[in-house]
Amino acid sequence: MYKKKFFFVVFEGIEGSGKSYQSKKLYQSIIKKGIDAVLTREPGGTKSAEEIRKIILKDYFYKDSKTQFDKYTDTLLYLAARNEHIKNTIKPAYLKKKILICDRFIDSTFAYQVYGKGVNRHFIDSVHKCILGKIKPDLTFVLKIGISKALQRLKKRKKKNRYDKFSNSFYIKAQNAFIKIAKKNKNKYYIFDNSKDSKDLEKKILQIVFKKIKYKNARYK
Repeated sequence: MYKKKFFFVVFEGIEGSGKSYQSKKLYQSIIKKGIDAVLTREPGGTKSAEEIRKIILKDYFYKDSKTQFDKYTDTLLYLAARNEHIKNTIKPAYLKKKILICDRFIDSTFAYQVYGKGVNRHFIDSVHKCILGKIKPDLTFVLKIGISKALQRLKKRKKKNRYDKFSNSFYIKAQNAFIKIAKKNKNKYYIFDNSKDSKDLEKKILQIVFKKIKYKNARYK
């Protein structure tokens, strides 16, 4: 049995951490139980936000640094995509009391733009104050991974984007930021090492979510 309500789950981590894979697995397991769920991502998640995503990704393939966006322009594009995402995907899921599973959300902005690139935190907070409203994750899974293992996974990707081409030091800085954020909010965050390709993690994540949403007889099958 399950009492229908909105519940917002986010997966965070650096490239190659397995967050996209785990978010898809969680979504598949939940809908198999007949529970309404939405799987989405950032940047993106709506037609308009996906168009902004293309602009962001394209910028990072320019070799000439003079043609690349300033870090604040880059951040504003992410926030613009988030605004579209909130209006057209997240809030509708909230109103329809669905389970929302998102591959990246605001912590990625803090990890990459604030900790990684030095964007002013107050700048981002001021925009979030206007666009987030009451929307905030109920549960966040931070997946950490050894950098060498992450790079191995990235090499196997047929299609690469800007996220797959940062330096090792940047990935380390971003991962440390995710962990730091999670440790400050232990009641809503879980940190898992996803260096091993094990299905046990899928089970753990599903069990935690079912417990949080009070889904009875929530045994993983």
